[in-house]
This record gives sequence, structure tokens and C-alpha cells, in this order.
Amino acid sequence: MQFSISTKKKIELVDITNQVEYAVERSGVKSGACVIYAPHATVAIVLNEFEPNLQQDFERVFEKILPNMDYTHDHIDNNARAHLLSGMVGSGRVIPVEDGKLTLGTWQRIIFCELDGPRSQRDIVVNVLKSQ
Repeated sequence: MQFSISTKKKIELVDITNQVEYAVERSGVKSGACVIYAPHATVAIVLNEFEPNLQQDFERVFEKILPNMDYTHDHIDNNARAHLLSGMVGSGRVIPVEDGKLTLGTWQRIIFCELDGPRSQRDIVVNVLKSQ
């Protein structure tokens, strides 16, 4: 399954848990693994709490984790920090599926991190794999 979202800010976090849960439900898989992947070089996916203050903290940290400097890639399209953050955080996650549900912790959510927005279309691919 694949779905798309749009973003409105340079750095923005979007909770995609409900869409991924829908994909797991639709798959019919009772035990296995859910692979969530964003095929973009300037985004990340994290698992964490999606509380408004923490969301702002993530956005601020992403902006500050790499200092402003003369990145070589910026001479091409001025988004080196987004590429580097994506590489550090990662653009995919794997979550176990048990009893047809994601095995997330109590407060865990699946969070799409836009690092080079705004963008009108960001794709997320979800594959649910059945255990052997």
C-alpha cells in the first residue's frame, strides 16, 4: 500500500500512525512485520510520542542538530542539512505485527518528518509481511 501527504513547513512532523494501522488491517496479516518507508532523500520517519511540545522540540532540534555552515551540496540546491538529517535519522522503520496490530508502545506513534518542505506530495510505502 502507498499513500501521500503534503506538508506546509520547512520542517514539520506529521503523525501517520492511523494510515499505517489501516494498511496493516487491510493486509489481513496476523503475525509478521510492517515496513514503513518514505522514498525521499530529505525526510525521516521516527517512532515516538506525538505530543505538541515534543513535536516542537523535535522541529527545533532538527533545525539545530547540524550547525549552519558552507555545505558543499548547498551549492547545488541549498538543502544539504535535510539530506544529512535524513541520513542520520533514517527514512524507514520496521514494526512487528501481532494479532493483526502494530506492536507500538503505549505512547508511540509513527511520525513522518519533513526536513525540506513545504511539499505538495510526499509518498509513504507500507508493506506488511507475514511471518513464515
